[in-house]
Amino acid sequence: MGQQVRELLDWGKRRKVLASLAIALTLSVGILIGSVISGRVSAMKGFSLTGAAPLAVPDPVQLSNSFASIVNRVEPAVVNISTTQVLERKRSRRRSQPYDQEDPFQDFFDRFFDGRPDATPQAERSLGSGVIVDKRGYILTNNHVIENATKIQVQLNGDANRYTAKVVGTDDETDLAVVKIEANKELPTAKLGNSDGVQVGDWVLAIGSPFGLQATVTAGIISAKDRGGLGLAKQFQRFLQTDAAINPGNSGGPLVDLAGEVIGINTAIITGSRGYEGVGFALPSTTAISVYNQIVQQGRVTRGSIGVSFTEERGTNPITLKELGAQNGVVIEGVEPGSPAEKAGLKAGDVITTVNGKAVKTGNDLVNPIAQAPIGSKLRLGYVRDRTQKETAATVEDRTRVFPDRAGRTGEQPGEAAPAEFGLRVEDLTSERARRVGMDGEKGVLVTGVEPASFADDLGFAQGDVITEVNHTAVSSVSDYHQAVSKLKPGDNVVFKVRRRTDTDRILTVFLPGVVPADGRQ
Repeated sequence: MGQQVRELLDWGKRRKVLASLAIALTLSVGILIGSVISGRVSAMKGFSLTGAAPLAVPDPVQLSNSFASIVNRVEPAVVNISTTQVLERKRSRRRSQPYDQEDPFQDFFDRFFDGRPDATPQAERSLGSGVIVDKRGYILTNNHVIENATKIQVQLNGDANRYTAKVVGTDDETDLAVVKIEANKELPTAKLGNSDGVQVGDWVLAIGSPFGLQATVTAGIISAKDRGGLGLAKQFQRFLQTDAAINPGNSGGPLVDLAGEVIGINTAIITGSRGYEGVGFALPSTTAISVYNQIVQQGRVTRGSIGVSFTEERGTNPITLKELGAQNGVVIEGVEPGSPAEKAGLKAGDVITTVNGKAVKTGNDLVNPIAQAPIGSKLRLGYVRDRTQKETAATVEDRTRVFPDRAGRTGEQPGEAAPAEFGLRVEDLTSERARRVGMDGEKGVLVTGVEPASFADDLGFAQGDVITEVNHTAVSSVSDYHQAVSKLKPGDNVVFKVRRRTDTDRILTVFLPGVVPADGRQ
């Protein structure tokens, strides 16, 4: 019995030991499994970090190849120009309504006065930009930037000083000016290139101070060349067109090519919002160089003239040329009294076909050789009159003497309106009417009204015109006029010969050509 009890107790002890061992083994296995799993997760994390390639900052790349280097080279020579004007009366904006797209210069001729009734008699405004072209301080800019200024101040890029500038000379015909500052040090300069080599599509940079934001750079391309006929654009203004952003304040700043050379002076924009719309204009550097050289050498710009006037669009119209018996040339609309042209026998209605033996096909072909000819020199002129080729010689005179400023405007025109033909209302030119409109001695019919969007409006007729011929048929009365136009059929070419009085009291001979529309009585 005792032996059995001892065996039972021994068995119980062994069972307890086995249970303890089993628990210990279970805990050990659990710890081992947990460690393995945790280690595997940690190993996976470690593998992800060590397996990723680190990012590196790449070396700088000159993506545009030359934009930055061009800016670094040219920008120090671009200046901000501000002026002070003493006003004798209160000023307001030149125009209260939004800018008209037909007036591309409005943004630049507007002086940014705020129009407040309490405006002070003295105001300083940042008006534009300029470019230094001589290390001694000669700066090329636009005339309208410094026009009428009593004080001109120039600020260099990166220089807080304001240098007072003096005007060396201006040229209103191209809207260019040269001013000079004394900085007592050599200044950075920009090189002017040859704009004749510029092609449509070339990259260009515009540098200046739009809205007073100095040292602003924009990029674009050349959109067109030899652009004229821009509202207020004058006879000697033929522009490079660009879509590089140009805004008020850019005026007078440089347009730069990828060679780092200035190929234009930014002058104007066409805009309906007073800001950038992708249509900007710069005067070519060849024009700027010629004007600059004359200003710094002579103090003024001298151009030759023979005293004829014309309109590019009408003067080179192929319909007009054909009717007048010329294959090419420019039709003269007016001859200045006492001018070299009058002395040479030229008359309004003649077609100048050659200058010194070179064919005239555009207005520039006529204007440039005359303007560039030395004063006092003679030019051989070929012309067509009455379908006959003729030749004469004219002595070149100073343009400012040939075309002195004149005043006077055509007043309101009298007359009852008759039924319109081609959108044109005409009346007999009685002696009284001729006197009132400044057309004494003229024969023809008086234009008393032009209907908007009509054929006559498209041709460019204006109230106060006197029609003297229709397709070489003389017109001296309304009856003559009706008889002449009744012969015209849709699709026929028609040329109206018109006598027109200008706002300077000059009487021009104007040819208005067109093709008769399907509905001739608009």
